[in-house]
Amino acid sequence: MSAGLISGVVTEIASGVRRLLAPNAGPMTGPGTNTYLLGEAEIAVIDPGPAIGSHIEAIRNAAPAPIKWILATHTHPDHSPAAVKLAEITGASLLGQPAPDGKYQDQSFVPDRVLRDGDLFETEEFSLRAVHTPGHASNHLCYRHETLDWLFTGDHIMNGSTVVINPPDGNMKHYLQSLERLKTLGLKALAPGHGELIDKPDEVVDWLIDHRLGREAKVFAALETHPDSTTKQLTPFVYDDVDAALHELAERSLLAHLIKLEDDGRAGQSDNLWRPIPLAKESG
Repeated sequence: MSAGLISGVVTEIASGVRRLLAPNAGPMTGPGTNTYLLGEAEIAVIDPGPAIGSHIEAIRNAAPAPIKWILATHTHPDHSPAAVKLAEITGASLLGQPAPDGKYQDQSFVPDRVLRDGDLFETEEFSLRAVHTPGHASNHLCYRHETLDWLFTGDHIMNGSTVVINPPDGNMKHYLQSLERLKTLGLKALAPGHGELIDKPDEVVDWLIDHRLGREAKVFAALETHPDSTTKQLTPFVYDDVDAALHELAERSLLAHLIKLEDDGRAGQSDNLWRPIPLAKESG
């Protein structure tokens, strides 16, 4: 682990851009959630992370000036819950999208300004463009730093791992479409919600798309070999390269793949038993 990925260590990764790692390492979060602080005279915080008192205090100590704004990429429990407490302490405004309904959503995050796709958040020092990237979460936003051409990706892209797509809020088709869109933005680097800075964005995006489509092919092959199976029955065949301890999580992404295949007309289900639908052959 690099010095910049140690909980509580502040790393300046670009002029006016600091990264602080939250103390919430784990199977889903890797080394922990990255909190970013932007600015010198007035500070914007991206993804303040979980509501851990020591981390909230570390954010305040890392800020070289008053914290004026708090932005969330999405409202999963490892990204936004600290926002309300930090805003109470600092008087900062909350920006992002409200939480959708769901078990793993932080309903405490109620933005003062709702950001939508293409909206520009401007300060005297920098500007961020909101890029709506549904897939991992329906309310997921990435933030494009207009000067650096960096994208703060939250959980849309992680360094060192792929993300779980968990229906019904998670959507595999939307996720792949959102990945494709990133290649049109002319990005120089990705600042992920977990892991180190990524300096070859298009290569990483292409790898992720190929990986997901490869997994989709394994799903369809498993359906052909084991028709009328449940997601639990299919998981060991589709994720035979993944530790069995993670199969419960992998099953959620498997379901997302199946829903996409169903939407594409290539799979169907009855009573939670899934079957393949072969492509129609052309006549003549």
